[in-house]
Amino acid sequence: MAVRTQARTRTEKDWLGTRSVPASAYYGIETARALENFPISGLRSPAALVEACVRIKKAAAQANARLGLLGRRKASAIAAACDEILAGGLRGEFVVDVFQMGAGTSFHMNVNEVVANRAEERLGGRRGAYRLIRPHDDVNMSQSTNDVYPTAMRLASLLLLRDRLRPALVGLERSLGRKAREFDRVLKSGRTHLQDAVPIRLGQEFAAYRGALARSREAVDLAARPLRELGIGGSAVGTGLNTHPAFAALVVRRLAAETGLRLVVAGDRVEAMQSLGPFAGLSASLRNLALELNRIANDLRLLASGPRTGLAEIRLPAVAPGSSIMPGKTNPSLLEMLNQVCYQAMGCDLAVAAAVQAGELELNVMMPVVAYNLLWMMDIMANAVRVVAARAIDGIEADRQRCRAYAEASPGLATALSPLIGYAAAAEVAREAIRTGTSIADVVLGRGLLAPAELRRVLDPSAMTRPGIPALGPGSRAGSRRTSSRRTRGRRRP
Repeated sequence: MAVRTQARTRTEKDWLGTRSVPASAYYGIETARALENFPISGLRSPAALVEACVRIKKAAAQANARLGLLGRRKASAIAAACDEILAGGLRGEFVVDVFQMGAGTSFHMNVNEVVANRAEERLGGRRGAYRLIRPHDDVNMSQSTNDVYPTAMRLASLLLLRDRLRPALVGLERSLGRKAREFDRVLKSGRTHLQDAVPIRLGQEFAAYRGALARSREAVDLAARPLRELGIGGSAVGTGLNTHPAFAALVVRRLAAETGLRLVVAGDRVEAMQSLGPFAGLSASLRNLALELNRIANDLRLLASGPRTGLAEIRLPAVAPGSSIMPGKTNPSLLEMLNQVCYQAMGCDLAVAAAVQAGELELNVMMPVVAYNLLWMMDIMANAVRVVAARAIDGIEADRQRCRAYAEASPGLATALSPLIGYAAAAEVAREAIRTGTSIADVVLGRGLLAPAELRRVLDPSAMTRPGIPALGPGSRAGSRRTSSRRTRGRRRP
């Protein structure tokens, strides 16, 4: 395959002709052609995809050796080259642009060539010679881009979820849970439609954030389960041409042992090759996670707005000066970053969805777009969540006095009067309080609707944050209009 070597380049040959390849490169002619053909974005395939593909190469070589199809010496050299890459070596050799030949063929051959050349060296050969190890015949034995690339996508997604995104999400849940416990006695005004509502505890709000995040994480885990079914061994169109009948099971077993993932051979490898539906499902669950994260970030930004003219119920850690012109200003910078990441994730999901529906007959050639966007969104969300938990959530403080003042001033307190005086009369009390700028309690006392002691019990904001009917007394869970009427009989109604 290699024709001659010069000081700075070597010449390699394929069935299309010859090309010069940098003499120091571990990649070969097909990668060189890809560099010529696809100078598009400067973006490279995610490291997780490279590692997943290399794991497949190692498992395939070992399986082929066990089946007697590949010499043990060759298989050992290929496995050793793969281990070197998995340990962090040769990472600069994976140079193909994200936007490349359909189905990821260019990327796949980049991996085959790098592994082959390093294995060749390990056997005492010369880089680019391909006399001892060949990219197609040895490294790619029993494989096709069409089954390797989607299998690598599945492995990369599962590993990135397990090792990075899930731990980051669990960490954020724990941070929110700690704040929920810390703020459980902090009374504040609830808000609906961004208007004053009945009281709530700040801890209840944070507990709800934690719960929403946990539910989203569980949905992501559920969506990822179909990715455990691997189509490796399907070769070109899923039928398994040029593969040993036992090859697929051996490869999957080795991949499971290497990664600790619960992997199985796909029941229908033709379907596994035709459809990228499981990736769309995972992407959609990540989009929904982004929606929840975005909502929570927006809420925290609102609660921290101020410090003098906003809600200012919580204080975020100051991580950097917030203005190039206004001295002393700080911003919710980490939450704004999380917003941006969430918007990007939503865009990635749209790209994934469009590419997934583009499959034709036995193959979806748009896999590189799916792989890049899916893995990138998982990576940036994991990074963002981890940073926000450590540098924003863990340092949140509550302005307890301000929260309490809002709760006691809220016209929503009139809600507790309804069982005693009825909805319409309570609405009149609330309207007068808003119109005059006085408190609900002052209006009730001014109208002589309740005695001071009973008023303090009925309008206790803390009692309003638990199930019950404050107007009917401690521990009440239900009541009737008849009871309410007896309690208010003889009192002047507005």
